[in-house]
Amino acid sequence: MKVLHRRGLLAVGAASALAVTGIVVLPAVNASAASGCRVTYTANSWPGGFTGTITITNLGDAVNGWTLGFTFPDAGQRVGQGWSATYSQSGSAVTARSLDYNGALATGASTSIGFNGTWTASNPSPSTFTLNGVTCSGTVTNSPTPSRTPSTSPSVSTSPSTPTGGGTPLAANGQLHVCGVNLCNQNNKAIQLRGMSTHGIQWFASCVNTTSVAALADDWKADLLRIAMYVQEQGYETNPAGFTNQVNQYVDLAESKGLYAIIDFHTLTPGDPNYNLDRAKTFFAAVSARNANKKNVIYEIANEPNGVTWQQIKNYAEQVIPVIRANDPDAVVIVGTRGWSSLGVSDGADENEIVASPVNATNIMYAFHFYAASHKDNYRTVVSRAAGRLPLFVTEFGTVSATGGGAVDLSSSAAWLDLLDSKKISYANWTYSDANESSAAFKPGTCAAGSYTNSSSLSESGAWVRGRIRTADNF
Repeated sequence: MKVLHRRGLLAVGAASALAVTGIVVLPAVNASAASGCRVTYTANSWPGGFTGTITITNLGDAVNGWTLGFTFPDAGQRVGQGWSATYSQSGSAVTARSLDYNGALATGASTSIGFNGTWTASNPSPSTFTLNGVTCSGTVTNSPTPSRTPSTSPSVSTSPSTPTGGGTPLAANGQLHVCGVNLCNQNNKAIQLRGMSTHGIQWFASCVNTTSVAALADDWKADLLRIAMYVQEQGYETNPAGFTNQVNQYVDLAESKGLYAIIDFHTLTPGDPNYNLDRAKTFFAAVSARNANKKNVIYEIANEPNGVTWQQIKNYAEQVIPVIRANDPDAVVIVGTRGWSSLGVSDGADENEIVASPVNATNIMYAFHFYAASHKDNYRTVVSRAAGRLPLFVTEFGTVSATGGGAVDLSSSAAWLDLLDSKKISYANWTYSDANESSAAFKPGTCAAGSYTNSSSLSESGAWVRGRIRTADNF
């Protein structure tokens, strides 16, 4: 059993904000084009980069599928990672095409899309938009908006919402997607998932069963189960078909209790994910085809890359993600980062390398891992800043040291989760197991006994984390 972690981050300073609002009236066209729309464009800039958010309101006849076009005023402005649309750019002209879930716009309906971009000389706002090929005849008026904290996207509501369609996290939120730096639900509300990660399923399969998953959902009130499938260390490479089936069974267990499931391709040793590129393609082709119609699946394609450059990780991601997208175009994908998913800081770099060269894919997030007894105020300060630049998901954290053992640091753990809660950053705790290490949620022997709801079975870490997860969700 190996749990090797080193964490850290660095971010840029505060962003500036500019909002642009335009009302456009279009001439009568065929049924596929809108007869009027309202566009709101907001850009939050930092040196060399920006996030653009666009809200489209249909003022004309119902539209089933749309294409939005606009032109950047400065030749140095470029679209990078985008969300809620498919983006292309030719010269300064940008085209954004709707996805399956937001293509239908009734009269008066709105949808929000956005992207991260780069600029060189200046970052002026587009002045003209087109909808379904019809040039918008109205003018766009620039008007400044108040500055915002970097962690909250202006296109995303962070106010509480009432779960609908049932009492489980899955019923309340449905298909998730990335919007801005947030994880959002089917209603485009920013949400935070909180849950647990299994230990290596090759060692602790007895801890993942109908009873334990029911306890996680009903007693812990969790939203999420992360399925840690090691690739090496007696894992997937020894029995690809067997481990693929095991992962699928756990996805079904999570779904049956209304939980989201992260399928974690748990690469650790060796640290170069490209070593397992062919295995990853085979595995993700299988699980994405099998689970394509499920709304609870999130794919984590490389747990903790280490000893490699960001470019090597990016190259790996850009080969694996299309394999998933060929079967499951809507699911969120999480990309591991350099230095044991520390955004590169453990290697002396920082998240700027990702911002400057993001993975060429949509609907993705970037993994960050920490262990509270080893990573404290300096790490938290950096995460607080970086959360405004990249969509982050803490797919693994511990209340103990980076070895997975040692004393539980409740003070640092509380500071971490307070930060993640304030930024709506989702998280999974290591581990929902009875491993003989202080990071485990249960005391040794619990899984054999099957007494997951007995408070005396919880470790110090497990009791504390359960208390945090049980607090009410803000969906």
